[in-house]
Amino acid sequence: MKEYSPEYLENIREIISRGDTEAARKELESLHPADIAELYQDLDLRQAEFLYKLLDEETAADVLLELDEDDRRKLLDALPNEVIAKQIDHMDTDDAADVLQEMDKEDQEEVLSKLDDVEQAGDIIDLMKYDEDTAGALMGTEMIVVNENWSMPECIKEMRLQAEELDEIYYVYVVDNDERLRGVLPLKKMLTHPSVSKIKHVMEEDPVSVKTDTPIDEVAQDFEKYDIVAMPVIDAVGCLVGQITFDDVMDTVRESAERDYQLASGLSSDVETDDSWFAQTKARLPWLLIGIAGGIGNSLILGNFEAGFATNPAMALFIPLIGGTGGNVGIQSSAIVVQGLANGSLNIAHASRQVVKELGVGLLNASIIALLVFIYNCFRLGATQVTTVAVALSLFAVVIFASVFGTFVPLTLEKFKIDPALATGPFISITNDIIGMVIYMSISSWFLTHFGLSV
Repeated sequence: MKEYSPEYLENIREIISRGDTEAARKELESLHPADIAELYQDLDLRQAEFLYKLLDEETAADVLLELDEDDRRKLLDALPNEVIAKQIDHMDTDDAADVLQEMDKEDQEEVLSKLDDVEQAGDIIDLMKYDEDTAGALMGTEMIVVNENWSMPECIKEMRLQAEELDEIYYVYVVDNDERLRGVLPLKKMLTHPSVSKIKHVMEEDPVSVKTDTPIDEVAQDFEKYDIVAMPVIDAVGCLVGQITFDDVMDTVRESAERDYQLASGLSSDVETDDSWFAQTKARLPWLLIGIAGGIGNSLILGNFEAGFATNPAMALFIPLIGGTGGNVGIQSSAIVVQGLANGSLNIAHASRQVVKELGVGLLNASIIALLVFIYNCFRLGATQVTTVAVALSLFAVVIFASVFGTFVPLTLEKFKIDPALATGPFISITNDIIGMVIYMSISSWFLTHFGLSV
């Protein structure tokens, strides 16, 4: 991230306040669109709008895409729809669809009606119909497409015409007369077979592809698995409708990782450091209130065992140990499952196998932890004290429960199409804390009832 000195920012603000368009343009000429977008974060909306209107249309379009969602929405609200339409003309269809979806329905229609390229407007409308988390919403329609029945000279001539409208060329896709995807034409084949009669004789058949309704996380897994930079997208009957590029996938993976991290941290919605106090409080407060409810529940549970604490005060010393261990084990188990679901190494169909495996790991961990704590308490409290035995048995039971529970919850959420990252956050910690207290108090009370202060 580019750091702007206070002196530089002060100079920019002074130029804007003077309305010195020539000086402002000179400053902007040396900046990359991504750097200009970061500069806007240090300016108010009026100042950002002043600079934005000085950019050429292509640079303005790039800057609009580089802005974070909140800043982009503010700028879109401030700009006339005619200006926005000019920026959309310079964007790829997938980027244009993303920008338009942040606008009101009425503004969307007005911007689309003002686009110079009617075909582009139609492509954008088609992309906006796909579900947000599918390959169809992520793909772009800009690509080079040739027919399998063309000769190589005919193919090269058509490629040159199509390439004039593209910024980047990743692959040349080959289709049949019905627009169904048939293969990919490598550059090497074009150089080594300049006079081939038909493209279909030298193309690479059956390229890796995804359908328009393929979930984005599966698309990301395919990119990693096959180590490719672009992937064709087909419809239900196999017709080529677009392509997804690696930069689009990286943006999606990054956003997904940020969302999962915030869920795991107990944030109920996406927030940024520059969001308002109210927005951050709204995102953070729900799980804090749930945590308070869990704490109150714990206090009610412990309140039922006042007599046990009075009889054996040493029991209270190990409450943090029981709760903390259960929470940590549960988060570890759920994190492993969530990671496996995210990278495709764990299939929901094999859920029972993972639960059994985690049970085995839990038994091993529980045995080691319980034994170490038992040995410690033997020296500190004595081997015949009820607390020594109760704590060891409670830890054994809590670790096993937390291991299985931490595995079962994200698998269940995944089955019901709920983000399993939710299971790595406060939900697991609070639940394990409460169940851990119930297990600890129940075991301790049973020993006190049946054996008194010593075994």
